[in-house]
Amino acid sequence: MNRWMIAGTRSGCGKTTVTCAVLQALAARGCDTASFKCGPDYIDPMFHSMIIGVDSHNLDRFFCTPSTIDSLLRKYSREVNVIEGVMGFYDGINGAASSHQLACETGTPVILVIDCKGMSDSLGAVMQGYLQYRQPNSIIGVIFNRLPESLIELAMSLCREMNVSYFGRLPVAPECALESRRLGLVTAAEIADLKQKTARLGELAEKHILLDRILEETRCGGSFSPQRETRSIPKGHFRVAVAKDNAFCFYYSECLDLLRDEGCEPVEFSPLSDASLPDGAAGLLLGGGYPEIYAEQLSRNTPLLSDIKKRMAQGIPTIAECGGFMYLHEELQGEDGVFYPVVGAVPGKAFRTPKLQRFGYITLTSCREGLFGSAGQTIPAHEFHYWDSTAPGSGLTARKASSGAQYPCAYYSPTLYAGFPHLYLCADPRMAFNFAEKCRQYKEEHP
Repeated sequence: MNRWMIAGTRSGCGKTTVTCAVLQALAARGCDTASFKCGPDYIDPMFHSMIIGVDSHNLDRFFCTPSTIDSLLRKYSREVNVIEGVMGFYDGINGAASSHQLACETGTPVILVIDCKGMSDSLGAVMQGYLQYRQPNSIIGVIFNRLPESLIELAMSLCREMNVSYFGRLPVAPECALESRRLGLVTAAEIADLKQKTARLGELAEKHILLDRILEETRCGGSFSPQRETRSIPKGHFRVAVAKDNAFCFYYSECLDLLRDEGCEPVEFSPLSDASLPDGAAGLLLGGGYPEIYAEQLSRNTPLLSDIKKRMAQGIPTIAECGGFMYLHEELQGEDGVFYPVVGAVPGKAFRTPKLQRFGYITLTSCREGLFGSAGQTIPAHEFHYWDSTAPGSGLTARKASSGAQYPCAYYSPTLYAGFPHLYLCADPRMAFNFAEKCRQYKEEHP
């Protein structure tokens, strides 16, 4: 079995492009491949999954203990396992929750991606800085992104000098560029020619990246092997409606698996086009996404808006995060500046702001008993949003991990979590268990 991490010197250095290129090349070879993403990222795993044909999974050291990370790796690993890093290799919260920490704790070899645009000999300074900044660091080699052919000999010489492997390069390929949006790439489903772009990236990786050498140097020892879990659905399983379309698409696949383990049967529906929730739904997940882009279309689907509001008034257990929370407001401001009526299950308006409002890890503390447990419960979460609310709620108190700043947020009751913070149920499986119990109760009361 093989495992390695593709890490970057900074955000925007091309590590996602390199990762997609490598994954596509492995898929073309027929390798049994799994992919993972460091940090609380929804979009990059969508690209991974589209390429390799199976769900990608997140590994986040703010949310998870080392033992939970180990369990996730054992559960989802395959013969070849590629982990994409987050931000710059050493970036985290005071040194924690970084790609560096995850690589060291899991014993994962690291391949550093360096963006070579505008550099020649300065590449050596960047390499030396990353190799010497902290020890140990697990870096075994480098892939040089946007490296011109004229600098290959220099790059190879620097690798020999610093005793790391030259794993090749990815040349400039404007035809393969992946479009960006606020805080990252556009989603995979929105790129019409994505398969053609990734196919081309795979061809470039096969030609210019030394995949055989990577496979040779990243073999895992016998101490680690995948452990496939086969769990039957508990008695009394039930359906949970999961909003899934271009407007709502931010879900962690391993968290959906955890809900399945608790008896949930996720059933996807589209708030853009479906007239009602799926038959027999006993729970509702409204994930994040970009509802502001589709605000007019969402507003026109009045049958579904009415059905959701009615079901929530009946007490259907509901988790609504960020975009899903915005959708529950009385009005949602679209990207066109117009306010559109939406579900109306929570008061106020969700409106556009000129800058990023919240970004980063937080810890939520419940002010009362609610959907996930008793008052005083702490829940790790993260936020990233430009839109805000005239009535953001006060059922929980958020505390920023980076600064300690506190503020009230979200609506929280025995049947509802609705707020801007995104949750990671695998961080505390009791949340999934309690949500599932509330869904069972709802099913019994509304057969």
